[in-house]
Parts: sequence; structure tokens; C-alpha cells
Amino acid sequence: MKQLSKTHQSRRGPVMIDIVGPRLSDEDRERLLHPLVGGVILFARHFEDRAQLRKLTRQIHKLKTPKLLIAVDHEGGRVQRFRADGFTHLPAMAKLGQVWMQDPMRAMSLATACGLVMAAELRACGVDLSFAPVLDLDYGVSKVIGDRAFHRDPRVVAMLARALVQGMAMVGMAACGKHFPGHGAVTADSHHEIPVDNRTLARILKDDAAPYLWLSDLVVPAVMPAHVIYPKVDDKPAGFSQKWIQEILRGQLHYEGVVFSDDLTMEGATVAGDITARAKAALGAGCDMVLVCNRPDLVDELLTHFRHELKGKSVERLSRLVPKLKARKWSALARWPAYQHALALVQSVDEQTND
Repeated sequence: MKQLSKTHQSRRGPVMIDIVGPRLSDEDRERLLHPLVGGVILFARHFEDRAQLRKLTRQIHKLKTPKLLIAVDHEGGRVQRFRADGFTHLPAMAKLGQVWMQDPMRAMSLATACGLVMAAELRACGVDLSFAPVLDLDYGVSKVIGDRAFHRDPRVVAMLARALVQGMAMVGMAACGKHFPGHGAVTADSHHEIPVDNRTLARILKDDAAPYLWLSDLVVPAVMPAHVIYPKVDDKPAGFSQKWIQEILRGQLHYEGVVFSDDLTMEGATVAGDITARAKAALGAGCDMVLVCNRPDLVDELLTHFRHELKGKSVERLSRLVPKLKARKWSALARWPAYQHALALVQSVDEQTND
């Protein structure tokens, strides 16, 4: 790949990639400067301490105009990439569902607190977006979802998700609901298998997809489809399906926010072909940005062979995810009453649910 100067970067690219380690290498910079690249996703291997993370995000943000969008999976529970050097332990979202069964209003307060603490700490370190909340329903069968889900009842999921998103919004962070239209009813893990959900469209819309209708892009400005095939609706996984994204999500549910693909290196994505075919299929189905994670070789293959320019609607949608509020520095969080109150609530969750 030929490195491009900043003067050539005028539009956000449609591909989000990761980097190799906790510091930018020359190869990382070359990939990030490619016009197809519009975002970076970070993982646990990219974190040593807060100072290192802050330096890394500053360097990434300085590479391009518009700035690369920096994202992370930081839901709480099992899925929390940064866990040391002051980052607060966030509870699994199922624990908030447990509290709901005893005290719905307290559960709402706890969810807002979790969203605020999560987003404030990430933004203090230069992260723009967390791929949260999980809107899947907990049917008790999914290997990969489990306690990442708030509850089995879509009404409870929608209310707790709304509260958590409100907390994120208080510090200027957008949310991304996942995994549309629902990953919780299948046993297989789409990271390693190709899950198939044989339920009817009517059943899925009534239960699993209901939170997306109720919350809409006004509350959750981005969503991520599941690498799950629903054969009674379409023979393609949702993230590669025009029927799911264009006809149902955008048409039937009137959703106008960003659609991210899930990671195109997952086993559930392989049905679409090689990495170039996967990206073409996802963007062609209606995704605004695609993720390629943990495979720099596939990133290089995609950036060499694929060409795609985002259309105006996608550009505008993605621009909404860029934080508009100035982030508070980490040192300022200790002097911010709202953060301190939220922190105390978050720290009480495990104690309350373990009684």
C-alpha cells in the first residue's frame, strides 16, 4: 500500500480496523492513512495504562481530517477491554435486570450510572464510541450473549438500555445497539460458527427486534446486525441482507442511524466469501461501516483490492457519532459530583445482586 498524505483525506472511509499493539507502528500508520479507513477499534492488547492509552488515541486522532473514529467494546461484565489503572469494573448487564425484578426505578438509575461512568472514563482517554448496549434478549441458550443481555423481556431491555444510553449521552458519547435483530435465541457463537435461527419474522419482530423499534435512532444512533441467518426471512446473515437492513430495519422500523457490520473476520461472516466479497456484501446490503479485526493480513488484502466511497447519507450518519461535548480529563472526574454519585451506584451493583 502506498502511504497517503493528510491532504488526500477529505471523506471518512467505510472500514474500521484495529492495530497490532499498544503503540502505532509504521505499518499501522500506513493502513490508517488509507482512504478506505474511517475508524479504529481497540482491544485489551492495546491497553497498558491510561497514559499510554491517551497518547495512542491522540496519535490516532491526529492522523487524519476528519478524525478517525475510535471505538471499543466496553459493555461491562465479560466484555470490558480496559480493566486496570483506575478503570471502574462495570457489572454484567444481566445484574441490572436482576435489580429490575425487585426495584425497576433503582435499576434505571443504576443503568444510567453505568453508562455515565463507562463513557466518562473512555472519553477521558480519547475513545469516541463504545459498542454498547447489547439489546439481545436472554433466552438462556446463547453461548456468547448470556449475562451480556439485560433481560428476557424486550420491554425491560428497552427501558434499561434507554437509561444506560442516557448516561453515555451525558458525557457526549453515542451508543451502538447490538446485535440486530437478535442473537440471544441461538446456541451457536457467531465468532466460531454460523448460527441459524429458524423463527418467523413475526416472532422476531414481536420480541427480539422490539427494542430497536421502541428506541429508534433518536436514542441509539448506531446499530450492529448479527452474523446470524434467519432462513424464514432471508438466506443471508442479517449484516449481509438487504431485506433485513433496507426493508425491515430502515423501511419497516424507520431506523435512520448508522449501521455497522459485525467483525468480518468472524466465522459467521465467511458465508459471504473472501474479505473483499464480505465488505462488498455488507456495504451493498446497507451497512455504513464495516469492521475487520485481528487480521492485519486481511486488512491489507481488503485495502489493496477494494474500492468504495461513502455516500452522503452514510457520511452524515457517521458524523453524528463524533462527540460534540468536550471530554473531561481523568483528574477532573474526581471533582465532578455527577460522576462521583454514579460511581458509588455502579460499585453497589455487585454487592446488591450477590446478596
